[in-house]
Amino acid sequence: MKWLAAGLAFVNAWTVSALLAGMIGHGLNKSIAVCSMVVGLVAAIFAYRQTYDSPIPEEPREATSVSAASGSPFTAAFARYRVCLWLLVAIFTMFAVRSFCWLLYVDGAELRIQSPNNLGDLSLHLTYINNFASHVPLWPDNPIYVFSKLRYPAGTDLFNGLLSVMGLDLIRGLAWAGLLSCAATCFAFYRWSGCFGVAGFLFNGGLVGFQFLRTHQWLDYQGVPNVAWKSIPLTMLVTQRGLLYALPVGLLLLYHWRVKYSLQNQGAADSKPPSSSPSTTKPPLPFWLELSLYATLPLFHAHTFLALSIVLAVLFLFGDGRRRLDIARLLALAFVPAAFIAWLITDHFHAGSVLEFHPGWVQTDGEFAHPLAHSLANNSFVHFLEFWIVNFGFWIPIVLALIGWLLWRAFGKGVQQRIKLSDSMVFVLAAVLLFLLSVFVKMAPWGWDNIKILVWAYFIILPFLWSELLWRWPLALRAVIYVLLFGSGFVTLFGGLTVGRPGFGIADRAELDAIGMAVKKLPAEARYAAYPTYNHPLLLQGRKVVLGYPGHLWTQGFDFSPYNDKLTTLMQGAASWKETARFFQARYLFWGSREKTNYATSKRPWEREAKLVATGEWGAIYDLEPGQPQSGPASQRH
Repeated sequence: MKWLAAGLAFVNAWTVSALLAGMIGHGLNKSIAVCSMVVGLVAAIFAYRQTYDSPIPEEPREATSVSAASGSPFTAAFARYRVCLWLLVAIFTMFAVRSFCWLLYVDGAELRIQSPNNLGDLSLHLTYINNFASHVPLWPDNPIYVFSKLRYPAGTDLFNGLLSVMGLDLIRGLAWAGLLSCAATCFAFYRWSGCFGVAGFLFNGGLVGFQFLRTHQWLDYQGVPNVAWKSIPLTMLVTQRGLLYALPVGLLLLYHWRVKYSLQNQGAADSKPPSSSPSTTKPPLPFWLELSLYATLPLFHAHTFLALSIVLAVLFLFGDGRRRLDIARLLALAFVPAAFIAWLITDHFHAGSVLEFHPGWVQTDGEFAHPLAHSLANNSFVHFLEFWIVNFGFWIPIVLALIGWLLWRAFGKGVQQRIKLSDSMVFVLAAVLLFLLSVFVKMAPWGWDNIKILVWAYFIILPFLWSELLWRWPLALRAVIYVLLFGSGFVTLFGGLTVGRPGFGIADRAELDAIGMAVKKLPAEARYAAYPTYNHPLLLQGRKVVLGYPGHLWTQGFDFSPYNDKLTTLMQGAASWKETARFFQARYLFWGSREKTNYATSKRPWEREAKLVATGEWGAIYDLEPGQPQSGPASQRH
């Protein structure tokens, strides 16, 4: 626990202090990176010394020795299954090595990636990382949209940008960040929810993976377009880099709050384990670390911050006066830094709200609506059952059984007296609220993105499924339940890890390096007119373009269609091309293979009327405003 807290404190303090110093110094440089790293090291030392490392109970001689005096039900109940624990650690290690050592790699003349889910996502993150490392003023302009500041919680990319500024190779930096995050995530899941939670993360799945019994093929059965509940490790941890930090931080804070705010009214009348809170005498984290991790979380992953805030609200609502005072103090002190970060990542609050009442999650959205692909559903009720049962399988009845059991235990003996909910019930209630929010309120242009909230409802409920329900059942029955819950996800995980041979090309190395040398001589703040695609060499070098990949623009809430048409007229060489270039604040125009292909009928007047500043086999770059200052007109808003 001490090492986990210290590592997260180091990443947090280094990144946040570098952001503040970069804003003052108008960009990152090696001096800022080194000084900020020293701040991170100091924070890590204090975090290590002040974190209370709650002991793990020793292995009991018999399973029945688990009692109110024996400590955590998670560690005690699984002590007999050390083999299970190390097997899960081995599988987690296999996933981490396969996914992050081949996250981005060199293969002859190409840069390739292992995961087909990561082609567009990693390209965008490479853009952000290299943009941060190119010494642009912070908070930077949006490299994929001309009329905006960066609208993304890019804290993890800022951290990798610092590694690049320090001289660490980008590919190695990506790999080490992923591997260390996996180690922290695995340990954090174990402390939050034991082996059951680690398995729940690795093997989440519904029913589709059981197709293996018919096909006998190891495939990513959840990775197909018509299945919504996808493998969390393969489609979220690998692709959404903010989770590399947010997952261990979120789990650590949940663990801390479960200890800190444990209710003391649990009876010991029956022979059940005590509450799901680990046995400890004081909260694991010092208050300053709890505050800093929570308050700066929007910089790394806004959805995790929202989920944890809802958990705090539920804890406040069902807490006593002391707990409410403590939570109110945390929220009050976190408000200013969290609001400041929200101001940064929303383009100074210019990003419009996309909240919309949309019941059913993606139950009626495109291919997701029919998880069986060739659906036989003829009415809404059958369609409802098809979507939820195929996607979530046996998780639905097991979670409903847990909720029913907790409700019966809380209210089954009558409500004549004021009932104080158990800590298990309070956390489960928070999970239910997160589930309802993700199912009924669309929080992004793409409805599937609600999974960023939905997974936290899933993570929160995992430990209580074990401690309040499954531990009571006979071992043979539990084994059957584990197969039903984890079998589909197990097949999907290993099937997904076998994908990617020989990989998926993302860039031609010679082209990328040559363009990198060319643009290195040009101002990092300059913006380029170029064809909008996810892996354009300019973007992979961290340079700003007028418009980036339409899919990325859409998910960030931009109405880009009129500008895309206007960019096309510019690249086609219309009579007003110069005025259009000034409208877009485009100092340079890039003309390469993608532009030649997609604007084949262009008149290319810049070849006669603009200054050629770089050329090669890859194409050419033209200066559209020679002699003019690099800063463009005031940014327009749309």
